[in-house]
Amino acid sequence: MRAHYRAEGLDESSLAAHPMDQFAHWFKQAAQAAMAGMIYEPNAMIVSTADADGRLSSRTVLMKQYDAQGFVFYTNYDSRKARDLAANPRISLLFPWHPMARQVIVTGTAHRTGRDETAAYFRTRPHGSQLGAWASAQSSVIAGRTGLDSAYEELSARYPEGSQVPVPPHWGGYRVVPETVEFWQGRANRLHDRLRYVAQPDGTWRVERLSP
Repeated sequence: MRAHYRAEGLDESSLAAHPMDQFAHWFKQAAQAAMAGMIYEPNAMIVSTADADGRLSSRTVLMKQYDAQGFVFYTNYDSRKARDLAANPRISLLFPWHPMARQVIVTGTAHRTGRDETAAYFRTRPHGSQLGAWASAQSSVIAGRTGLDSAYEELSARYPEGSQVPVPPHWGGYRVVPETVEFWQGRANRLHDRLRYVAQPDGTWRVERLSP
């Protein structure tokens, strides 16, 4: 159970000046790999949070947007991740593009998106996903599947296909503002390339190479 990487290298001279521009370049390549069947859901990322007592938790979440300010995902504000972030906004993201021998690792802080931005995205979701945001009390303990399915069916009858589903007040987005962004490229003999952008007080980014 050991892969031998033979990927192309990652050199400081080839990096974009801003980490989000470098991410856009790699994400485009990951999306192309997905079209070729190499990667499943390139926008899937592992989101790690910690509660007020430092207890860690991780889960896979879909990134829905990225821009110069960071990475955006959506969730139930009563979920475990949201409760963690309310107590401790520090967060880590990991994009695991294993077939390309690449990873992108982000550390930063999470901030709620505005309600207008949340509503605009909610309107783009499939009808079933809109209903699901109401039906699920995310991360809470439930007696079984039946209650969840019944809640969904009731909502489906109340808001049939084609009707406008209101945006749940307990549902919305987070924008992760990065402080570090590491681009990890697997290389032969475990001598991987690891280049990390570090935010500077003046708004620029310092790039440092990490030993593998």
